[in-house]
Amino acid sequence: MDYMPETGPGNIEASPNGPLRNPPREKLTGRAFYQSLGSPKMILAPMVDQSEFAWRLLTRSFMTPEESRSLLAYTPMLHARLFMQTRTFRDHHFQPTRTGLENLPDPSTGGTSSNLYLDGNPAFDRPLTVQFCANEPKELLEAARYVQPFCDAVDLNLGCPQGIARKGNYGAFLQEDWDRVYKLINILHTNLDVPVSGKIRILESKEKTLEYAKMVISAGASILTVHGRHRDQKGHKTGLADWSVIRYLRDHLPPEVVLFANGNILRYEDISRCIKQTGADGVMSAEGNLYDPTIFSKPPPLGAEGREYWRGRDGKGGYRMDAVLRRYMDILYKYVLESPAPPRPPLFIPSDPPPGKGIPPTSTPEPTSTPEPANEPPTKKQKREPRPAKSTSPNLVAMQAHLFHLLRALVTHRTNVRDALAHCRAGDISAFENVLRLVEEATRDGLLDYQAHPEKYEEPADPATSLAAKGGDSLADSGNGAEGVDPTDYESSVATVKACKRPWWVCQPYVRPLPKEALEKGSLTLSKKDRLKLAAEAETETNAGLVEAGQVKTEVAVPVSEREGLDVQDGLQRSEVAHTAMVSG
Repeated sequence: MDYMPETGPGNIEASPNGPLRNPPREKLTGRAFYQSLGSPKMILAPMVDQSEFAWRLLTRSFMTPEESRSLLAYTPMLHARLFMQTRTFRDHHFQPTRTGLENLPDPSTGGTSSNLYLDGNPAFDRPLTVQFCANEPKELLEAARYVQPFCDAVDLNLGCPQGIARKGNYGAFLQEDWDRVYKLINILHTNLDVPVSGKIRILESKEKTLEYAKMVISAGASILTVHGRHRDQKGHKTGLADWSVIRYLRDHLPPEVVLFANGNILRYEDISRCIKQTGADGVMSAEGNLYDPTIFSKPPPLGAEGREYWRGRDGKGGYRMDAVLRRYMDILYKYVLESPAPPRPPLFIPSDPPPGKGIPPTSTPEPTSTPEPANEPPTKKQKREPRPAKSTSPNLVAMQAHLFHLLRALVTHRTNVRDALAHCRAGDISAFENVLRLVEEATRDGLLDYQAHPEKYEEPADPATSLAAKGGDSLADSGNGAEGVDPTDYESSVATVKACKRPWWVCQPYVRPLPKEALEKGSLTLSKKDRLKLAAEAETETNAGLVEAGQVKTEVAVPVSEREGLDVQDGLQRSEVAHTAMVSG
């Protein structure tokens, strides 16, 4: 039976900005709407301050035009109340027109073509879904009415597990208030000209999750995205998403329900694997895309790598970090700054002749100061030019965080890049150009080092740690490390780390340690609640005769685990705590 709210449907009659009306035209919903978008199989997730226009366009740029049109992208999560109340907030987070969103736009026009700007521009940023977090239906509808002319759908965030969502009572912390969730979705479904979708996390059981999913769909959601993790799975407790629950939903929901799967997507190969195992219509990637924005792109054929893609002698490959950073900068120049990018020489490849013999240097030389004349006193130190004012453009504000994700493997080997990036501020393009120069130099050094010593970058065969020794396929049988490695191995992340690892100048995913490994590493400690839970489990086992009375069940830390050994090789300290990616559930 479909869930029904305690009171009537979500329609309201009036608002501070004028009367609200039901959609004046018939709109597509459910599978018909999904098919109108081209039935996309790949979905770029909503990420707080990280799935903005420039990053979406960068992700699309590595796909063919046909593939790009089949990628459904989501905006960053937007706070509905702030978006509705404050023009400044709207201008700082969503820029569909050059004149901004001072007043509600006409939903039938979406603005003139000359006024269209970045977000939702039909020329290069579609299909697009705008995501909001909210807990008040009227506020959510008012906010959504600002964006509906510039997107294909509006999504409600029901999966954010962060503390700010708990404090604000939104995201995954609404999952106990089904009546409110129903009203939030239904008011959009009833009053907007575009469809509504919802993104949820799994609940305590697959049966409860199914019941929750049916309620969200009955409220009017045309698409349901399911993140296969519980609400408390975040940070070092992230662990693995449970694809079996998504499979259960697919098997028990009507075929016309459009279902997206989210979780455990680290590489391009994981997309087809997830669709096969879950039966989902499409697969969403969040953190995987942050570390490798080419995750939705097929690798080029053998021999067609060009200067942007690197492939080693073992067949493993990936896009070079300097190439991706160049594209990112060029997109910002063209669309956001609307100024020409500085002249750039071709990216370096080892077969290039030495500088001065037919090809220019890899990057612009670092500016140097003029030496002081001999036997002359030093001139008075000149004042530095004032730094540019900090930008409020969402595309420029996001740059530093993006580059710390993208360059994570590189900055552990080149701390000068990390230091330069740490001193960048939003809008200071010259500082980011300096980071690009340093990344190009580091990549050149890495390529030359690989050419001279390729064995340093290749994993030796180790029977003791192969998947075959653990009852699975060996890495040797997994082709290029893409097939045969189970991303849902709940015991160890070592095989996945080895399969995903590339030279430090190549884009690659970050494989989080599993909670058990984080405990061994010392980067995760049990909370009081978890310790009490373990004590209760130990008492149960004692009463059942599974362990002797008085024996304490504990996690025994090892001096250096296999996962820690891999991290140390990558330049990470044992006690380092990884930053939580800014994904929105």
